Amino acid sequence: MDAELNFLIDAVRAAAAQGVTLRLRGAGSKDFWGQSLTGQVLDTRAYRGIVSYEPSELVVTVRAGTPLVELEAALAEQGQCLAFEPPHFGPGATVGGMVAAGLSGPARATAGAVRDFILGARFINGLGEHLTFGGQVMKNVAGYDVSRLLAGSWGTLGLITEVSLKVLPLPPAEATLMCAGLAQGAALDLLHCWGGQPLPLNASAWVRDDTAQPVADYLFVRLRGAVAAVQSALQTMHADARALGAQVQQMDNAEAAQDWQASGEQALQFFTPPSADACLWRLSLPQTAPVLDLAGLDHPSQYIEWQGAQRWLWAPASAAVALRELAQSVGGHATLFRASVAHAEVDKAVGVNAPLAPVQQRIQQQLQKQFDPHGVFATGRLYAF
Repeated sequence: MDAELNFLIDAVRAAAAQGVTLRLRGAGSKDFWGQSLTGQVLDTRAYRGIVSYEPSELVVTVRAGTPLVELEAALAEQGQCLAFEPPHFGPGATVGGMVAAGLSGPARATAGAVRDFILGARFINGLGEHLTFGGQVMKNVAGYDVSRLLAGSWGTLGLITEVSLKVLPLPPAEATLMCAGLAQGAALDLLHCWGGQPLPLNASAWVRDDTAQPVADYLFVRLRGAVAAVQSALQTMHADARALGAQVQQMDNAEAAQDWQASGEQALQFFTPPSADACLWRLSLPQTAPVLDLAGLDHPSQYIEWQGAQRWLWAPASAAVALRELAQSVGGHATLFRASVAHAEVDKAVGVNAPLAPVQQRIQQQLQKQFDPHGVFATGRLYAF
């Protein structure tokens, strides 16, 4: 793999010398996201493969161009997994793209995010230097944890070449409860109540089915852990939900697994655009944030995950200011996750991410300058600067 690595290093050095901007790209499964996709594409997929895997140590080191499905298959053979359930959003998604995007699936609120499982990383900075940070064990970082800083950087700090990840065993037991008839407020209150108890609550999702007659509200909760713990929790949670008037049913595990995967991949019916000008907004809030007043929107329905911390909704780009003020009022922020089908580039003029405070913007700019002084990776994908 030395030839492939040298090719990437040479490409970055040439771009720095020529004043060219590079857009780092694996399979492009997340090309829909970002403020800008400018720059000459540098494909990372040739630099691939699992470098080392020690199942007994729960550590895997893998090159960035490796298909995510390949890594997940290797882990599954050993009864292990990526606990944060990274979404693929399309065929061929790579490990490097997984880290650069920093996106996590349904279990994020309890299992942790991508960055929480990064032990170390190697990457090429804007000078074409191949740097190593962290390692293959926990508590191996003194000072600034650069390897975890790469999670969610969207290729604006450097080209990730290799990453070491902590993996976890598959849980001994799993169960999913479907609670029908719980309004959003009651569902959130119940999730907060359960969150304060020693229950193996792993994931949750609340949604309103507007297509049903009458309209129906559903809360789904997934339990994972020891067999005895899951069985005990099922009884407790079943009783709590029924006490609030919900109709409670335990789902078939195979069917539930497909639904949870569809949730993480945004393949559920909710994620179909309700109109050509509707944008998908992601509201990142404290778990204890109350029910939001969205009465002014054409499509006020939400899909709520992470015990209330992640809320999805459809609204035009023109609602950006109102949504961001609403999210900020409860301690969160709003991101334009997917622009509309009708006019994607125009929509992004409102800003994919919420504007940074002056101090945060200065830190962001200085970080990019330190890693990439010549602006090789300055595509503006995170912010337009």
